Amino acid sequence: MRLIYVFDAYCGWSYGFARTMADVAHRHPDLPVEVVSGGLFLGGRRVPIRQFGYVQGANAEITRQTGAPFGESYERLIADGEFVMDSEAAARGMAALREVAPDRAVRLAALLQEAFYLDGLSLSEVSTYRMVARRAGLDEDAVEAALDGVPAAADFQRARELGVTGYPTLLADDGEQVVTLVAGNASADEVERRIGALVP
Repeated sequence: MRLIYVFDAYCGWSYGFARTMADVAHRHPDLPVEVVSGGLFLGGRRVPIRQFGYVQGANAEITRQTGAPFGESYERLIADGEFVMDSEAAARGMAALREVAPDRAVRLAALLQEAFYLDGLSLSEVSTYRMVARRAGLDEDAVEAALDGVPAAADFQRARELGVTGYPTLLADDGEQVVTLVAGNASADEVERRIGALVP
């Protein structure tokens, strides 16, 4: 069996779920995890963040339910309202990080979200990926080079094929069927019980 984690780096609920996802991966080092980027902010949704009036209220609920903190730099970005979230750039960056260290994709996804939600950094900037690579102990130049060669479309297509329309979504694939373990928020213990129900 393997796990498939579909998230969007600009999705606050995915950010809130990162700790659970890390716990699940830690509890099951034997289960490979495929990390797939979704496309939450594409096309007409690539607009200044102030147009999403629900963001601050949603963030407060994310913190209440998951304990995930939001950094001062991010809060300033939200207050300014001009920033545009671009899921295509974020997916391309995640793919570059994943290409350099595929076995660390869960941790890299979390670091990428911390760069935005704690440090208020754009996921469209090469410097952000160099910083994430540095924090992860990866070769910064290798990650930057990978940015030029990886498309986001493959991830978006993979998410569509899996039927995922919301983030985060955690799936289990036993080779015969794909089962949804989480669609939204859940604790690591809840995920553990759901995984246990699938294992004979």
